[in-house]
Amino acid sequence: MRALGYLRKVPSDRVTPVVVPERFNAAAFFLDRHLAEGRGGRTAFRFAGRAVTYDEVGRRANRFGNALRSRGVHIEQRVLLALPDRPEFAEAFWGAMKLGAVPVPVSEALGADEYAFVLNDSRARVVVAGEGAAEAILSVRARCPWLAAVIAVGRPRRGALDYERLLGHASAELAPADTSRDDVAHWGYTSGSTGAPKAAVHLHHDLVHAAELVGQGIFGIGPDDLVFSVSKLHFAFGLGNALYFPAHVGAASLLMAEHPDPARVFALIERERPTALFTVPTLYARLLQVEGGFDLSSLRLCVSSGEALPAALFHAWKSRFGHELLDVVGSTEALHDFIANRPGEARPGSSGRLVPGFEARLVDDADRPVAPGLVGHLLVKGDSTSPGYWNRHERTKATMLGAWLRTGDMFYEDSDGYFYFCGRADDMLKVGGMWVSPAEVEAALMEHPAVLEAAVIGRADGDGLTRPQAFCVLNDGADGNDALRDALRAMVKQRLAGYKAPRWIEFVADLPKTSTGKIQRFRLRE
Repeated sequence: MRALGYLRKVPSDRVTPVVVPERFNAAAFFLDRHLAEGRGGRTAFRFAGRAVTYDEVGRRANRFGNALRSRGVHIEQRVLLALPDRPEFAEAFWGAMKLGAVPVPVSEALGADEYAFVLNDSRARVVVAGEGAAEAILSVRARCPWLAAVIAVGRPRRGALDYERLLGHASAELAPADTSRDDVAHWGYTSGSTGAPKAAVHLHHDLVHAAELVGQGIFGIGPDDLVFSVSKLHFAFGLGNALYFPAHVGAASLLMAEHPDPARVFALIERERPTALFTVPTLYARLLQVEGGFDLSSLRLCVSSGEALPAALFHAWKSRFGHELLDVVGSTEALHDFIANRPGEARPGSSGRLVPGFEARLVDDADRPVAPGLVGHLLVKGDSTSPGYWNRHERTKATMLGAWLRTGDMFYEDSDGYFYFCGRADDMLKVGGMWVSPAEVEAALMEHPAVLEAAVIGRADGDGLTRPQAFCVLNDGADGNDALRDALRAMVKQRLAGYKAPRWIEFVADLPKTSTGKIQRFRLRE
């Protein structure tokens, strides 16, 4: 058995313990509680210009749970959700969970083969799909022996049950299943940034811990907030931001089903006046490219996750709009964030400090604690972490080390307790015997005004030695030529050690990414 070493860091902040009863159903807690305590008339969602109340979501979630029961779905059976960000997602998510079934959110933009994979991997009995996903799923239905029904939201489709018709024939009363706090509540598939996705299992109590420690403890989400998470609900980050963080306190979420192009995002912010914005660094960068004046004065909080936030992007956003960009770090396995910058305390280039309620360690390749200031593998411990992956025994043993989660991320910690992301363990480069952080080189490249995005990988030179290679997406109007390559190398050498400068620089139209915005560096290596 691997030695775990001693504790690297214990949070110094005082945190009230999160208490969850032994018999507990998360859907009843996050949804029915508001109805029972007279808050059913509060707005749960703003969608397509209208308000959707907690009472409406609660009644329709009950109808959906009863509709599942009528189709033979029972406790612990999986229900795949391939839906855009709209109220039906919440109805299906809470309705399945209240029944004791296990909702499994996935992107609505997967290909047919990807849907076949997750349907067979999860053995889902039912899938609820939006218009785009329904067609792809129906095309592979014959390859999915466990799938008993496809339920289509929106336009009716041959071979699929109609969502609204099913709800119309179901009762609006549903008692929550007698689940425990340690029963399986939902699965979250990893984004596939390092390979094939895996399903991280999460328990009913996990959602409460994340909502209290992160939603309230870090972001201060309160009942008067209107949260706008451009990061989608099927993504662990978006699921917390737009669903159970607001539901924990009776707040509201602004949902956008369409593709989040910058003009649409700005228009929605100006029209709906949200108080908190959550998205990935790529979208913040693209928002900054849009010329014109925009009123973002309603926002009190701007949060970035999914990839490391370059310091240049932090400064550009604050200079133009007056808001800090709070970089945070989490994972599907941890359910949400475990390291975060706090409002008013953000440090450009840093991922922030440990979320109170979590513990962390930095270790070397032999699991020995690293000295302060040195790069190490990050391990975290907290009550929202997954107990394991579905049907991935070896990966579970390698990742879930007892109470500790091996995140796969490399960090160093400064003397003030701020953590700095260096890259995924699989992405780190050894150049001339020295570690090189792709994130550090990417951040330096993005300081050049011509560069919108950058990704760095290792590539063998003519002698078989590893050297950095950069792929850069340029801003509109920039000319990708040898002069720019030379300028970028020179700039990196001015800011970093010379061996970290890219030997090769390619200009590309875009970078391969997951549906959640994470760069798939393994595809660049291929």
